[in-house]
Amino acid sequence: MLKSALVFSFVLLSFVAAQAMPLGNSLTDSQKALLFHTRLTTSAVGYDFEGIVGLSNCSGSIIQFEHARDSDPALVLTNGHCFEGGFAEPGQFTYGVASSRSFNVLDSGAQVLGQVEANLVVYSTMTKTDITLYRLTETYADIKAKFNVRPLILSSQHPKASDKMEVISGYWKKGYSCSIENFVNQLKEADWTFVDSIRYSRPGCETIGGTSGSPILLEGTRTVIGINNTGNEDGERCTMDNPCEVDANGNVTFEKGLSYGQQTYWIYTCLNANNEVDLAVPGCLLPH
Repeated sequence: MLKSALVFSFVLLSFVAAQAMPLGNSLTDSQKALLFHTRLTTSAVGYDFEGIVGLSNCSGSIIQFEHARDSDPALVLTNGHCFEGGFAEPGQFTYGVASSRSFNVLDSGAQVLGQVEANLVVYSTMTKTDITLYRLTETYADIKAKFNVRPLILSSQHPKASDKMEVISGYWKKGYSCSIENFVNQLKEADWTFVDSIRYSRPGCETIGGTSGSPILLEGTRTVIGINNTGNEDGERCTMDNPCEVDANGNVTFEKGLSYGQQTYWIYTCLNANNEVDLAVPGCLLPH
């Protein structure tokens, strides 16, 4: 979750799967050039990038709540561990804090059209789930007029096992296809615990560093059903970059190569009558 490892050989660039922070700053110029070439040539073909954004260190998406108005300020969804303020401690959350973060807006073919900017961190946490929700200075109508880009719609429903899904990364301009294999009672990674996590089927969604914050879409739709965030990189038990599963009876299992996403429908349980995130709403499921 916290790092990416890159292994370079003479003929091959291969990625060692950490799902979160993308790339260090210690790469040589030739390695950066190779990465840039790879970003342009990996599998963007066959995926729709309209509504996807790229961050400096992660991926994300422009999302809209069901029944929201186009005149509302637009929202960007990414991971809690992608928050510019650093990693939240277990149980910690950020709510209603000013921001000036910028995001690259992509068209359907994964080309950068320009940038949008946040003025508020609506909510961010790494407890139970792994999300940061930003409010933009632009409305959905503004973005449509400027870029001809529509938002993705955040689902208010819990996803289902066996749902066919896509993970689309604005950082790498790359997409993945698989299905939801199952839901995990608790997913533990170092000090953090995620609840009701989404385990991906294999092959197809072996996500890599930089894909953190990518939306999980119901295949063939513009509906966001979760958010990509981590995976077991080295086959270790419950350590950083090596999450483990804990069932309802406390049994621990772990397996190298498994990738996971987190729930996003909980946001709806915290919306007030104005479609704003309000942690005082009775029954709000987000940590507060």
